Amino acid sequence: MIKTRADVKRYLAIEKKLYIKQSFGKKLEQYIMGEPMTKTYRFIKHMRFEAYHHNNSGFIHKLLYAYHRAIRTRLGVKLSVETADNVFAEGLMIWHTGNIVVNGHSKVGKNCMLHGSNCIGNNGLTSDCPVIGDNVRLGVGAKVIGGVTIADNIKIAAGAVVVHSFLEEGITIAGVPARKVK
Repeated sequence: MIKTRADVKRYLAIEKKLYIKQSFGKKLEQYIMGEPMTKTYRFIKHMRFEAYHHNNSGFIHKLLYAYHRAIRTRLGVKLSVETADNVFAEGLMIWHTGNIVVNGHSKVGKNCMLHGSNCIGNNGLTSDCPVIGDNVRLGVGAKVIGGVTIADNIKIAAGAVVVHSFLEEGITIAGVPARKVK
């Protein structure tokens, strides 16, 4: 959870390396060409500042929370990414935007990778949401549904639908419903 400006800087330093090329020439080219990664990073940046202001009290924090939330929401509509603040730990990488929906009550650990068309949310019957560990990768079209727990270092294959918890670390799961494949 982001509580201080130092937390915001730490989160964004990690994520900027993932999205923005480091040399000045490449960085300039990225912005001029309007590459999707720069737009995704802007979305992440406003999401992090939104979380910081949401987690602190005071009139200025409320104003800045509304400002960052409005921008993040507009960018989210353009990118087709729907999520809330305080869901993802640092290191979030969204490779391909489009049809990404994450319930605001879900909790996702460090270094999560989303490859597009992902859903992390409740099952429609209960309000229980997933708890996902660190270093988890969700392939294109992978879904994690319901009050399940996913351990650290798990790869969820493209198109998998996870409806049961997987507590063994370092495995790959695939299928509908998902099961351990290796």
